[in-house]
Amino acid sequence: MDLDVFVTAHRAEWDRLDTLLRRRRLTGAEADELVALYQRTATHLSLIQSSAPDPQLTGRLSQLVARARSAVTGTRRASWRDVTDFLTYGFPAAVYRSRHWWVPTALLSTLVAALLGWWIGTHPEVQASIAAPDELRELTRPGGEYETYYSSNPAASFAAQVWTNNAQAAALCLVLGVFLGLPVLWILFTNMLNLGVGFGLMSSAGRLDTFLGLVLPHGLLELTAVFVAAGTGLRLGWTVIDPGPRTRRTALAEEGRAAVGMAIGLALVLFISGAIEGFVTPSGLPTWARITIGITAELAFLAYVYVLGGRAARAGNTGDVDAVERSATVPTAA
Repeated sequence: MDLDVFVTAHRAEWDRLDTLLRRRRLTGAEADELVALYQRTATHLSLIQSSAPDPQLTGRLSQLVARARSAVTGTRRASWRDVTDFLTYGFPAAVYRSRHWWVPTALLSTLVAALLGWWIGTHPEVQASIAAPDELRELTRPGGEYETYYSSNPAASFAAQVWTNNAQAAALCLVLGVFLGLPVLWILFTNMLNLGVGFGLMSSAGRLDTFLGLVLPHGLLELTAVFVAAGTGLRLGWTVIDPGPRTRRTALAEEGRAAVGMAIGLALVLFISGAIEGFVTPSGLPTWARITIGITAELAFLAYVYVLGGRAARAGNTGDVDAVERSATVPTAA
């Protein structure tokens, strides 16, 4: 594209659009003209961004298109209905759409944690490299550090701390996925290593049942949220490599907006798992009751994703913002 020729050919339309936007009242014909000019200018902006990006011209047209969009669609305010739609359609649809990434991530990560646990639990020399024998006994004995960890602080403050830490980990998986997914793999491995160490040490002490009774009530939902975040981060990283029929800029914008929405939704999921970890895990309930609560929470989340999310995804919801709020793009051939 010859940018100078393009600007010369369309400058009059942009100036006319700017003139119409400055007027307080428009006739019917002028309103129709404004809509047509807005659509054409949005197309011009997309063409320039994809073919001949010029920062100054792109900035001017972006402002012009944004003003025109506000004039055409009106100023939109967020409402409680937006929150309801997000929780009912947008978030579960986004999680459902990324299931081909987070389900394999969950299976492989669980396998890695199990193998690490087996390796640590069956090799005393590996245990000796983790801590001294006295320290290991203190960790794994009845009433030891593994058990008292969950009741070391008041339930409310402990739940808040756990929620904050897990939400940060999930957000890092989503945000850092754009770096080809490599930081996401490291975060996943760190989490699985911590899980494997606990699994291996407690099993070697003959207290695996106690360990599972402490981890499963909150861990099922918590780890699922982490796996969803990691899978979405890996998907975002793959988008950098292969954006498909979309331009890389458009693909990253769409997947990135959906990832931000998922970060908010997963923070709510992790809030629930944090509450279970703070109030249920250290409670005096029987082990079977605590595990039942954890399984119930996990099954409820999966039903939420596969029933509500699947229905919303089949209806065309991707977890992205509404079409009217997105930047205009030029259709591309598959």
